[in-house]
Amino acid sequence: MTSFIALLRGINVGGHNKIAMADLRALAERLGLREPRTILQSGNLVFMSKPQTAGKLEQMLERELKQQLSLDVSFMVRTAAEWDALIARNPYTEAARRDPGRLVVMCFKEPPDPKAVKVLRGAIEGRETFIAAGKQAYIVYPDGQGRSKFTLALIESKLGTRGTARNWNTVLKLAALTSR
Repeated sequence: MTSFIALLRGINVGGHNKIAMADLRALAERLGLREPRTILQSGNLVFMSKPQTAGKLEQMLERELKQQLSLDVSFMVRTAAEWDALIARNPYTEAARRDPGRLVVMCFKEPPDPKAVKVLRGAIEGRETFIAAGKQAYIVYPDGQGRSKFTLALIESKLGTRGTARNWNTVLKLAALTSR
């Protein structure tokens, strides 16, 4: 069995795409995923499954969530080993130590094209910094995300791929859940 982390994009935000975490865990159990656990209300699911590709799991979870709960939501799935590597490759270790709530990891469906990353870099209007690495980007919001113009919608539109973000505190909590 392999440990996986599934991140749902855009649920329980502003009254849209509402789902109770108990319903998400129940859905995972119906799909044969073992030991489903959730943290927070933003759609963080940890489970065990037979080894398979993240893409296959994403497609199954998206399809079943739509069929069973009428929610059209994207999933980004990573193995626990991929998650550990994501943590180990963090280029902003000082930000992680000093202010982990302002360090965000954005997980993408597909790795962005390097040309698109360059375009996105030119779209930064504030003090934000980011580094794209494979199917994720590390973003530091020194003044916080709330008023930043470097939004997830802007990032997705410039990179041409869907994604969802979690702050460093949540990244570490998810890692801890996979090691139980």
